[in-house]
Amino acid sequence: MRKGKVFWNDREAGLIRESDEGYEFVYLASYLEQINAEPVSLTFPLQSEPFRSRTMFSFFDGLIPEGWLLDIAADTWKIDRRDRMGLLLACCKDCIGAVSVLPVETDENE
Repeated sequence: MRKGKVFWNDREAGLIRESDEGYEFVYLASYLEQINAEPVSLTFPLQSEPFRSRTMFSFFDGLIPEGWLLDIAADTWKIDRRDRMGLLLACCKDCIGAVSVLPVETDENE
């Protein structure tokens, strides 16, 4: 399972995970408790229940570069252009806008 920490304006807001069943995004309880917590997207209103999808969420897919920039990223990191989670974790550490995604190193026991 691959996962990434999702940040909103440099505050850790949640986790995105990829598994055999698809994708899951969940807000951290500590983020939801903040008075000034904001949704990372209108498609992800603040809630404690996870969001699930068989395919990469459109919002996160939209963070991945396109065109010639995607070509450069895929070639540089040797990532298949269809590997949306791999591209998200490699390319979206410093996005334009409020959201960024940092990879989480997983433990072998997970």
